[in-house]
Order: sequence, then C-alpha cells, then structure tokens
Amino acid sequence: MREALTLAREAAAAGEVPVGAVVVRDGVVIGRGRNAPVGSHDPTAHAEIVALRDAASHAGNYRLPDVTLYVTLEPCMMCVGALMHARVQTVVYGATEPKAGAMESTQRAHEHPALNHQVTVVSGVLAAECRDVLQAFFRDRRS
Repeated sequence: MREALTLAREAAAAGEVPVGAVVVRDGVVIGRGRNAPVGSHDPTAHAEIVALRDAASHAGNYRLPDVTLYVTLEPCMMCVGALMHARVQTVVYGATEPKAGAMESTQRAHEHPALNHQVTVVSGVLAAECRDVLQAFFRDRRS
C-alpha cells in the first residue's frame, strides 16, 4: 500500500485525483498505476485499470487469478467490473469512497449473484493516510 500511496502522490502532482494502485504476485509488484483520466483524455484511466493493464502486459495474459491489487481508494463500479474480468484474487484498499465506492460504500458489486468469480476484499489498510492524501488534494484545489 505504501507504493500505491507514492503513486497517488504522483497523480496529485500531475493534477489528477490522487489514487494509486499496484498489482502484486508472489510478493513482487507486476503492475503499477495512478489516476490519469485528465492527462490521457481517457475516462477509463483509473489507477486500478492502469495497474491491471500493466500487470496483464507483464504476465502476458489478461487473466490475473493469483494476484492482489492494492489501491488507495475503494474501487468504483467500472473498476470492480475490470477486477472481476481479470479474476483478481484479492483487493486491498485504503479509504472508502462514500459516493462511488462499489465494494462497500454504495453497493457490493463484487458479490452480484450472476458473477462467476469471487474476490476477497480487505478494506481500511492505511485508511487515514490514504484519506489524508485525497483531502489535501481537494483542499488545495478549493483554495
């Protein structure tokens, strides 16, 4: 999660909402991502999607059944869909996202009965630090 926080800070420095994500297999980071929708003109360039793309490229496969994704903010519905399609084993996130979080806050999208994949979710890891990075970014933008 510390590396994901570093990526979140890089996103903030680039003017993006500070969210960072890493994909880990067997203790090794195989994918990294930070929010980039503004700079890339790509609405799908959330940190999780960027990290999954990087990991899939590294693995040579779009299926990532034996990985853990660490992300600083609770994934949205789009990202949950991508995590399910990639068959990610575990998602670990820091801060909850009360408006758009789709794993705990607004719904439990990963538990939809039509899905043929189960993912383990761990929430609240370094939550205060993840939340602080987000709050500082938005406080600075309002100033």
